[in-house]
Amino acid sequence: MFYLPRRDQEGQGLVEYALILVLVAIVVIAILAILGPQIGNIFSRVTNGLSGT
Repeated sequence: MFYLPRRDQEGQGLVEYALILVLVAIVVIAILAILGPQIGNIFSRVTNGLSGT
């Protein structure tokens, strides 16, 4: 017998994927907020090293 999802369950998968995407975005934003200044300093040092100053 074939499994046919009920009408009220069709959007459930999309909602779950959306929640996962939102959680991943929040984690990435938090990591960038914490490590952003350190990463900026690294790029600044590399740029200064390449320009010879």
